[in-house]
Amino acid sequence: MTSAVPRPPSLLLSFLGDEVLGRGVCVYTGSVIEVFRRAGIGEQATRSTLTRMAGRGLLSRRREGRRTYVGLTDRSQAILRDGERRIWKTGAVNRDWDGTWTLLGFSLPESWQRQRHDLRSQLTWAGFGALFNGLWIAPGEVDVSGIVAELGLAAHVKVFRAHADAGMDVTEMIDDTWDLGELAARYRDFEAVWGPYASGGADPAAEDALGLRLRLTAEWLQVIRADPRLPVRHLPADWPAAGAEETFRAVHALLQEPARDAARRLIETVPA
Repeated sequence: MTSAVPRPPSLLLSFLGDEVLGRGVCVYTGSVIEVFRRAGIGEQATRSTLTRMAGRGLLSRRREGRRTYVGLTDRSQAILRDGERRIWKTGAVNRDWDGTWTLLGFSLPESWQRQRHDLRSQLTWAGFGALFNGLWIAPGEVDVSGIVAELGLAAHVKVFRAHADAGMDVTEMIDDTWDLGELAARYRDFEAVWGPYASGGADPAAEDALGLRLRLTAEWLQVIRADPRLPVRHLPADWPAAGAEETFRAVHALLQEPARDAARRLIETVPA
């Protein structure tokens, strides 16, 4: 019982996080192709993904004889460290929110459609929701200096830290600003696919552990990166994030050793 295979770029980032990050190595492209085959991705799609991600500055490439190896760049390391932090440190449930919000206001010329789209996309990725037109909000203290600098919009953006007034209905504001139904559905869909592995209703040993772990991690990252980590005390009582996170960790633990054994046999690396 598995879900549809995540898109190759998501799988590749998960693969690099599992097998390359923090190890000071580059990995043989043939190894990537073989691991992706086990995850249900064909060779042509894998090669195309490697080429595109190298073109976007997310992979370095080097030759050793007739073989090509890929490694991390500063940009991909930053993305992977963020994913690692979200999975294993901050987690999916925000129980420790101190009441702080980050407010970001922007005013862009009407003709700047592309810049407006890029800013909104980056803010959504960073956990913001649109409070009003041109005013976005995120729980906690969110550093957006990198986003603003990269887009060249420092002169058009203002950022504040704030707390809600005592009479403010924070629960209602959250419900108006974010699509809680969609966020909850992502967690429930994840639970529906992977819960049987955690409960013994499906046998991970009957499938390829390395490919299965790769899909598990990629799917979980997709779920939590779409979640702004809203304060749990202002979410519905049956919010499914905690249960889904327990399932992820349980299945990951089941797959870890057999996946590591397979990785040692299949993945060829050279020092970066």
